Amino acid sequence: MNNEQAKFILRAYRPNGRDAGDAVFCEALRQAQADPGLGGWLAREQAFDAAVSAKLEAMTPPPGLREAILTGGRVSTAAPRPRWGLAPWLGMAASVAVLIAIAAIYWTRSAGSTRADLDQMTQFALADPFTAHTGPHADKLGALGAWLENPANRISTGVPADLAQLKAQHCRTVSIAGHEVFEICFQRGSWYHLYLGRRSDFAVGKNAGAPAFIEQARRSAVSWADERLAYVLITSGGVEGLRHIL
Repeated sequence: MNNEQAKFILRAYRPNGRDAGDAVFCEALRQAQADPGLGGWLAREQAFDAAVSAKLEAMTPPPGLREAILTGGRVSTAAPRPRWGLAPWLGMAASVAVLIAIAAIYWTRSAGSTRADLDQMTQFALADPFTAHTGPHADKLGALGAWLENPANRISTGVPADLAQLKAQHCRTVSIAGHEVFEICFQRGSWYHLYLGRRSDFAVGKNAGAPAFIEQARRSAVSWADERLAYVLITSGGVEGLRHIL
């Protein structure tokens, strides 16, 4: 399978992780993990798809749209009439549908003014190639790095991270739906990759404090949030490896 074939398959991969166990996607996902270019493409596609889905779900159809569509349906099944009578209703429905789609894409592309979903960070982390890490690892980040690599510290109690300081230390950053997210690699037996974003940038749902686990291909991830930050932690060591340090 080449990258173009993998992209063709992965364009149907849903951003909520429901297809993770589907054999149709396994080979393409493995190729995305092995190829940094393909992995980056998948992360961007997943983030965009998730943002569009979230916007469409949040939109309220304009008043009268349902009645207009139903009226058009009734007219089409009634006694034969001049076809021009359908045009206004069908034209209205089609125009509204196009406007909704255009608005969703426009708002997604302007995501810097809106909040992303924490699932977008999770899907990005799962698709982000481990080889893409370009910033200093935890052992070069002073007190924070030492805290992360200390097995006595539980990650879910709140990572004492200062994002401004991480930026000054040239920690790797990525953009998810227009929002800045920092990545830190650290070791506790296995390698872990921690993604940190500002809580205010991400919609995290009612159960934000409860860690949400997901397994996809050969990676496992857990996401959660506290009052300051939104987190995604991934490893190739399985869900138990994540539970062990949370």
